[in-house]
Amino acid sequence: MAKYVFVYHGGNVQPSSPEEGMAIMQAWIQWFASMGDAVIDGGNPVGLSSTVNSDGSLSAGGGSNPASGYSLIEATSLADAHQKAKGSPHLKAGGTIEIAEAMEMSKS
Repeated sequence: MAKYVFVYHGGNVQPSSPEEGMAIMQAWIQWFASMGDAVIDGGNPVGLSSTVNSDGSLSAGGGSNPASGYSLIEATSLADAHQKAKGSPHLKAGGTIEIAEAMEMSKS
């Protein structure tokens, strides 16, 4: 099975109350549970990113579409990864998910 990285962008990541925070957390727990062993690494939210440019300089600010988190899952195909991503609570919070296959590197 292939590995896919889900990169989360945008979305409402700050709950307005402790109860809302618990409900959001429960939705993520249920979504990950629904994928079972396909979840390799549930990931984490991430802070504001910076970019290392091709000349080695550092630009703060995360660009035009900064990441807000990531997960690593297994799926049989991009279509399968897409089906898994469609159940994410992140989408219900107004965010988007970028999907990319994690390519195996040869050890030579």
